[in-house]
Amino acid sequence: MRRKREVKRNILPDTRYNNVQVAKFINYLMRQGRKTAAQKILYGAFDIIEKEKKANPLEIFDRALRNVSPVIEVKSKRVGGANYQVPQEVRGERKTALTFRWIIGAANAKKGKPMRAKLAEELLLASNNEGNAIKKKLDMHRMAEANRAFAHFSW
Repeated sequence: MRRKREVKRNILPDTRYNNVQVAKFINYLMRQGRKTAAQKILYGAFDIIEKEKKANPLEIFDRALRNVSPVIEVKSKRVGGANYQVPQEVRGERKTALTFRWIIGAANAKKGKPMRAKLAEELLLASNNEGNAIKKKLDMHRMAEANRAFAHFSW
C-alpha cells in the first residue's frame, strides 16, 4: 500500500528582507540546525555587497539565482542493457535546489576568507555570469546538448 503524499511546508519569509527566497537560501546554508549562524553569514554577505558595489543586495541575489539556475539536465535511463544520459527539463523545485547548492558549494571551495566574504564574492560573480556556479550550469547544459540524440528515450 502506498503512503500518502508528503505535504509541502510553507516557508515564512526572512525577517530582514521579507523575502521567501532569502529564507530558503538561509535554510540551505544552515548546518546542524544553526540558523542564526547561517543568517549572520548571508546578511554579512549582503552587507559586503552593499558596501562594495553600492547596489541593492536583493537585486544582485535575484540576478545571481536567475543566472545560475539550469534549464536542462541529463538523467540516466536504462534501455535494453545500455545506460543512456537522457536530457530533460529541470522542474522548478529542483532548479532552485541545484542553484542554491552550486552557489554555496562554489563559495565553500574558496579558501582564505570568512564565509560571508566568499559568499558575497560568488554572488557578485554569478550575477555577472562568471564564477564556478555558472561553470557548473554550463557544464550541465553542454552535457545535455551532447546527448540530445537520446532525447527520444525520455519518459
